[in-house]
Amino acid sequence: MTTQNCLNVHIPSPDTNIKKQVATYIDHLTKPPGSLGRLETIATDLAAMTASPFPDVSPPGILVFAADHGIVDEGVSAFPQEITAKMAQNFLHRGAAINVFADQIDAHFRLVDIGMATEMNAEGMISRKVKHGTESFLHLDAMTKKEAMKALDAGYEEGKKMITDQGVKCLILGEMGIGNTTSSSAVIAALSKKPISEVTGMGTGLTKDRVQHKQHVITQALKNRKINRDDPLDVLAKVGGLEIAAMAGAMVAAASQRTPIILDGFISSTAALVAKALHPNSAEYMFVGHRSTEPGHDVALQLLTQKPLLELDMRLGEGTGAALSFPILKAACAMVKDMATFRDLENY
Repeated sequence: MTTQNCLNVHIPSPDTNIKKQVATYIDHLTKPPGSLGRLETIATDLAAMTASPFPDVSPPGILVFAADHGIVDEGVSAFPQEITAKMAQNFLHRGAAINVFADQIDAHFRLVDIGMATEMNAEGMISRKVKHGTESFLHLDAMTKKEAMKALDAGYEEGKKMITDQGVKCLILGEMGIGNTTSSSAVIAALSKKPISEVTGMGTGLTKDRVQHKQHVITQALKNRKINRDDPLDVLAKVGGLEIAAMAGAMVAAASQRTPIILDGFISSTAALVAKALHPNSAEYMFVGHRSTEPGHDVALQLLTQKPLLELDMRLGEGTGAALSFPILKAACAMVKDMATFRDLENY
């Protein structure tokens, strides 16, 4: 499979006829119409996405992409680059928050090295490394367009493989990469044309002074890179991250297979904006698991026209907020499948 396939893949529109049928059916369930609120809308959205009157989202699959960022050399992160590899080891030993939450929802879990600076040949790691981390986009383009397309393609392939080979019916995207909030802020600033201060936050725990430094670095970097804001591939190549590209590719794969996607927080939603820019229809298959405390996430939500399922003041990443929200989608499916209708009451 080539990257051109990823960029040109057909994404079907959600089935609006089935959505209307399911909405009518839900109104005949043993409850006042609309009394289950957003759960009813989630159920009809799932029906439209899957083109099935009785949608199913189990089993879920969690795909985490790990990569490093050269921009950490500019002092924009509270943690050193080496933490990416340490956390990757933690994932493989099933000691991270996302591992715990994956077990709670019986999810398939895969960790993909798409661009870590460290070479890891550990058991359980899927290697799709494009390069050993991006460049510092303050001074150079983060990657070439060819590398960005290669990461998109790898993400597309891994996403499609999880769906077709493992039977996953809902795809959750996660990431690990020290410095990726800086890349995400730069991508969203470029795509939205919003002020840097509105899309840049504390990341993994920066002080107020360090946040201001981070904002200055991004501001200068966007001037230096001379980005074509109307070309999402140019934005991705000049200030993006390899894991952001790979997540975008995986989202395209899921949408092409009519598989619902749960976005996590800030980084995942940044990837979603890239996917949407490349394939507008892909956004029709997305739910946002939670609202991150990162200020840029609010901007991303506006651009995606999405309302998060949860708001728990989280900012960890890894796919954790998405995994926590999965039971809501499962409950929506159960509501349609298992609740009685008023006609059923006549037979009691």
